[in-house]
Amino acid sequence: MVYGIVGVGAIGGFYGGKLAHSGLDVHFLSHSDYQFVKERGLQIDSCDGSFHLDKVNVYQNAGDMPKCDVVVVGLKTTNNHLLRELLPPLLHERTVVILIQNGIGVEADVQAMFPETQLVGGLAFICSAKTEPGRVRHQCYGSVNLANYSCRDEALFTSVLNDFTNAGIAAASVPYEEARWKKAVWNMPFNGMTVALNTRTDLLLKNPATRQLIRDLMMEVVEASRALGVTGVDEAFVEKMIDMTDNMTPYSPSMKLDFDFHRPMEIHYLYTRPIEIARAAGYRMRKLEMLEAELRFLQNNG
Repeated sequence: MVYGIVGVGAIGGFYGGKLAHSGLDVHFLSHSDYQFVKERGLQIDSCDGSFHLDKVNVYQNAGDMPKCDVVVVGLKTTNNHLLRELLPPLLHERTVVILIQNGIGVEADVQAMFPETQLVGGLAFICSAKTEPGRVRHQCYGSVNLANYSCRDEALFTSVLNDFTNAGIAAASVPYEEARWKKAVWNMPFNGMTVALNTRTDLLLKNPATRQLIRDLMMEVVEASRALGVTGVDEAFVEKMIDMTDNMTPYSPSMKLDFDFHRPMEIHYLYTRPIEIARAAGYRMRKLEMLEAELRFLQNNG
C-alpha cells in the first residue's frame, strides 16, 4: 500500500518514519522542513531505538505526490482548514484517512469537507516532540489506537492495523466514541494546566493541590462521557491515567510547546467542542470551562 503523511512533526514524523523504516512505500508532505529532509533525511531519536532515514520521499506540494491508499494526517487541528487543498490530490475512491489529532469533533468536521472519504480516528499515546528541522525526539510510550469512524472497507482497516504493528507500533482497534473521550481524560486536564500554570506534567502531580485538581478535571470528562451515553470511561480509567503519568518522563504536552513557541493553541477541539457537546447533553464541565477561559486569555494576551 502507498502511505501519505501530511505533516512531518512530532506525530507524522514519528509514525510515518516508523512505517517507512519498516519498508513501506511512504510519502511525506512537508512545508517548513522540506529542503532539510530532502537533503539530509529524517532522524528519529527514540527510547525504543533511534534510526535515520537517508532517502525520504518528501514533497512541498500535495499535487506532486502520488495517490495514496492511506493518508495519515498529523497536522495540528488549528491547520485543518488547509485540508480542503491538501487532501484532494492524495485521494482515490478507496483511500482511508487517519486523523491522528487531538480533541473531540474532528472527524465530524473533516467528514463534512469530504463526505465520501473513509475516515479513521487515530489516538496516539506518546511523548514526542519536534524542536528542530528533520528531527523527532520520542521520549516514551508510542502506541496508537485506531477508531473506525466511517471506513467501509474492513479488510483495508485490518491491513492498516497490521502495517502499523509490523512497523513496531503498538496499534489496536477501539470503539470510536469511547476512544475519543478516553483520550480527552488525559488531554483536557494536562494540556491546559501545563499552560495555565507554566509547568510540566510531573510537577502537577507532585503537588497535592494540583494533583487533586487534575483528578477533578478528569472526572468532569468522565461525567460528560456518561451524559452522552459513552461506555468504558470511568473512575478506574482516571486512576490508570494518573498512574501512567506518574511513571512518565517529565513532559511538556503539545499545547504547552505551542504556547512556548508562540503558535496557536488547539483550544477549539480540545476544549470548546467537548464543552459544547457535553452542555447540549445536559452536563456542565464547570472547571474545564474556567480553564478554557484562561487559555483563551493567554492565547490573546500571551
